[in-house]
Amino acid sequence: MKRVVIKVGSHVLSDDGSINQNRIDNLCKFLSELSDKFEVILVSSGAISAGQAKFNLPRTSVVNKQILSSLGQPYLMEIYSKTLSKYNKLAAQILLTAGDFDSRKITNHAKNVINGLLENKILPIINENDATGISEIVYGDNDRLSSAVAHYFDADLLVILSDIDGYYDSDPRENKNAKIRPLVTSLSDEELNKTSYTGSKHGTGGITTKLLAADFLMKKGKDMFLASGFDLSDARAFLLDNNQIGGTIFKGKQ
Repeated sequence: MKRVVIKVGSHVLSDDGSINQNRIDNLCKFLSELSDKFEVILVSSGAISAGQAKFNLPRTSVVNKQILSSLGQPYLMEIYSKTLSKYNKLAAQILLTAGDFDSRKITNHAKNVINGLLENKILPIINENDATGISEIVYGDNDRLSSAVAHYFDADLLVILSDIDGYYDSDPRENKNAKIRPLVTSLSDEELNKTSYTGSKHGTGGITTKLLAADFLMKKGKDMFLASGFDLSDARAFLLDNNQIGGTIFKGKQ
């Protein structure tokens, strides 16, 4: 395995009305460790939450969310840059929309930039460009964008760090005995259309968009790993020690 995409959800990075610096510190330390072993691309949500930390505009409309995202994106990058500098790492911002991957020309241009950044040991940080594309706001917190990034930019694995720590055999909100499925090799239409569960007040992804991302990659012969972004122990063990102690691995068809 050479190249890994790490996707982090907005609820991992923020609490109500503020950015959680402690979790960002832990994430950046983890990214630094990973970059010593793999080529790493980060897909980061959180611009809307970062914007609301600067200006308390209600998230009552798509336009308001776009305003908050436009305000928050440079603030979020500033936080990442300052935190990563503790580990002597540079970060670069790339804003994409899901529609960009419909254009081979745009995709190739973005891929060239990604490859150049990685060759120079610079961490690419990708987010959806909410000022022109609203699919993240409406449809799912960058989960599907991250699966496209993993596929089109030649990653071997997508890791989603979320408020959901794995794929359960039933809804854990309703069944206290629900258990995480450690391995998934296929997903049914029923699973892909189920009602989504999420632990986040503002999270837009939930489990369904993660399953759609996994299904897309599995059909392309790629793998996805879903684990907690609050406690990085499972992700660290899986990626750095090749030991799955938690989370769910979605295995692609070879």
